[in-house]
Amino acid sequence: MAILDIDLDVLRQRTSMKWTRFGPDVLPLWVAEMDVLPSPGVTRAMQHVLEIGDLGYPGYESLPRAFASFAADTWGLTLEAAKLMPCADVVSGMAVLVDAFTPAGAGIVINTPIYPPFRVSGAVGERHLVEAVLTPEGRLDLDALEAAFARDDVAGYLLCNPHNPHGTVHTPEELESVARLAHRHDVVVISDEIHGALVAPEATFTSYLSVPGSENGFVVTSASKAFNLAALKAGLLIAGSERVAALWKLPYEVRAGSSHLGLLLQAAGLDNDRDWLAQLNREIAANKVLLASLLPGVGLTYTPSQGTYLAWVDASPLGLEHPATTLRSRGRVAFNPGTDYAGDAGQWVRINLATSPTIICEAVARIGAVRR
Repeated sequence: MAILDIDLDVLRQRTSMKWTRFGPDVLPLWVAEMDVLPSPGVTRAMQHVLEIGDLGYPGYESLPRAFASFAADTWGLTLEAAKLMPCADVVSGMAVLVDAFTPAGAGIVINTPIYPPFRVSGAVGERHLVEAVLTPEGRLDLDALEAAFARDDVAGYLLCNPHNPHGTVHTPEELESVARLAHRHDVVVISDEIHGALVAPEATFTSYLSVPGSENGFVVTSASKAFNLAALKAGLLIAGSERVAALWKLPYEVRAGSSHLGLLLQAAGLDNDRDWLAQLNREIAANKVLLASLLPGVGLTYTPSQGTYLAWVDASPLGLEHPATTLRSRGRVAFNPGTDYAGDAGQWVRINLATSPTIICEAVARIGAVRR
């Protein structure tokens, strides 16, 4: 049975944000949670937790150990235990690092269009955002980055790797260039790598901390996206080799924000469900190909990306003033509006493809009904 093949009647029993924000007749292909059942190893771990009553305070070692093992086996990335610290989640983790390692009032660079919480994480402590727009192909514009880094006020850079919403998987060469620019201009790089395990079978993910010159940077990540565990708080702060001592000077409450269940169950997925994850990535890749084949029938186009389970689609050919709003109100299908990601992206929508092919086909049909 396919992983992304859950009956709609079952999905509509869920009470998460995805399934309760809009009316029951709206197909929700918006917020980044997947239409999957828990992976086998996660299910077994949860059952064991309940059987033995393992519901106490966090044991902080499980997720750092499991993630280091996964990173070594999957990406060839060696991470010593001292480099990894649990945290509540990626968004709050980025904010913690911005607040601790850049001065109040500094400029923080982001690459627009960008996942909306980057704006919240980058604007803590009266810091202001500096936009370095991606290329039309969704890749890093290194000239724009250098110009932003060269500003006297800029002290930090929030990198999204792979990029949300474009799904771009940054190359080692691009990341090495980022590290060189950051070193030249004394900018601290904080790389969100929560989608690092969600890449197409033919793609290769590169962690920022694996490239030369990244020793002064950080990664913030979690296995919650790969195993659909957003309900259970846990993430990781990972320090470059020159930042390890500083990482462990952060307040204890940073670690205390993670939950015991989040740490345990993410670790269970990383340890036991790598084959499940590989199948999931194959199904996501197939869903991207499916969307690309269907959209021309409603006047739209899409080129499958290598990373994430999200599609960034230009809806301007539909001729709608507010595509996401109109598609939801008239077509009863919910996508994220492009303006959430960039002020000038009002004609774009982000589509969540971590669902069944049947739901994707129905969603496109509903776009077509609005267009007609």
